[in-house]
Order: sequence, then structure tokens, then C-alpha cells
Amino acid sequence: MIRVLGCSGSIAARCHTTAFLLDDDILIDAGSGVGEMRLDELARIDHVLISHSHLDHVLSIPLLADSVIRLRQGPGGLSDLRPIHVHALPETLDALRAHIFNGVIWPDFTRLPSAAHPILVFHPIAVGEVLRFPAKGKRDVDRTIHVLPAAHTVPGVGFGVDAPKGWWVFTGDTGPNPALWATLAGRCIAQLVIETAFGDEEAHLASISGHLSPQSLAQELMQLEGEVSVYITHPKPGEVPAVLGQIHALESRHRIEPLREGQRFHLSMAE
Repeated sequence: MIRVLGCSGSIAARCHTTAFLLDDDILIDAGSGVGEMRLDELARIDHVLISHSHLDHVLSIPLLADSVIRLRQGPGGLSDLRPIHVHALPETLDALRAHIFNGVIWPDFTRLPSAAHPILVFHPIAVGEVLRFPAKGKRDVDRTIHVLPAAHTVPGVGFGVDAPKGWWVFTGDTGPNPALWATLAGRCIAQLVIETAFGDEEAHLASISGHLSPQSLAQELMQLEGEVSVYITHPKPGEVPAVLGQIHALESRHRIEPLREGQRFHLSMAE
């Protein structure tokens, strides 16, 4: 199951930035929506997959690390600390080290509470890589996640979660992205979560900032095969009705609706 913790392009009351929870132990992006989880839920997170380095997608990582250190220690104390594994492009990991875990903005939790037993362990990933995570309590069941190309102002990726009824795809923040559609060609896509950050009146801003507007979204969806359930993410607070109105005025063979916080996708995989 995938639970939507946040899907807004910025913050306001009941608007949280991008974060998804796969089962109870894998975060896909770590925006402000992570703060809606209970402490015991936070302590069960073993892996964080990051699409790119922008603050609205990574801001909860340092606070998550600080919150769960004690709860993730075993009987042996620090020697039994279960780390959280952060998976991202090398450029994204470098940005986290340089600009967040630098001892100025936040302590370096890749070396704390000790260099031998840190709470965070970084793992570089690459576009085209296939990640596999064993399901807790399920023998011989893996969660398979594909690292997909994105086209943004900083190096970025999307993610495709493989499931029996088709992939659940999250594009990450992206502008027009031919490489994504080439990668998805011939695949069965059950749900597509795709960003549309700006209305058409701000199409120029969308273009220069590596995002989509309704008109460019329409061009992208023309490259998506078949009929797919499409969910719109990342509009700014207060702009959702206008952006969706422009999207629904377009002709599309796909069913398009807004992504909602608290929404759940049942993948019939490791549940």
C-alpha cells in the first residue's frame, strides 16, 4: 500500500509537501507530510528514496533522524542501532552533505550518534537501476522499485513501484521528459502521479523552473500509452482549483484527478 502523506507544492494549513509511505517502512520523498506520522510510525521507517535535493522533498530527513535514534536502538544500545538508509542520486547526496548535514544547518547524522553506528546511511542510485527491498514478515516477497528519469533544474529522478496490476509511477518534479515516456513504453501503468506546479498563465515560469503547466501536461500525456489513472500533484496551496480547471478543459483519454493527502493506493503486493 502507498499512503499519500503530502502532495502540495508548498505549505499552508492542511497542505504538506511531497511524501509517500510504501507499506510502513519505505518513504518516497520526505517533505513536510512526514510530520503527520506518529512517532512509532516514524521509528519503523528503514529506507528513504529521494527524487531530488529541493527542500520541499528533503526537509523531513534531518528531523526524522533526530526523532528516532532512541527508538531504533536495540538491547545493545548504540551497537544495535538500526540505521535509516537514504537512497538518491550521487548529486543529491552531495547536496545533503554540503547544505544540510554540515554542522551549521543541522548536525551530520551520517556520523552521529557515532561514526561507527550512524542513524543515516547514504546509498547512491542511478537512473535505470532496479531497487529491491524485502517485505517485512513476508518470505520471498520483494518490493521492486525502478529509478526513472526526470528533467528538472537539479539532477532528479522519478520512481516506479512494480505491482501485479501494473506500475505505480511517480514522476518526481519534472518538465517535459521524453526519456520518461521512452522508459515506460510497453509497460502496464496502473497509476501515474505527475506534477503540474503552475497554471497556464505562468507557463513561462513552469518552463524555466523545470515544471509542468496544464498545456505542457497535455503534451506529456499524449505520449502515455493506453488509458491510465492520472493523479495531479505539486500545485501550490490555493491554486489547485484553477490548475485543475485548466486541466479538465483539455481533451485527454486518461482519467485525471487531483492527488489528495491521506489517499491510499492498494497495490496487492506485500500487504
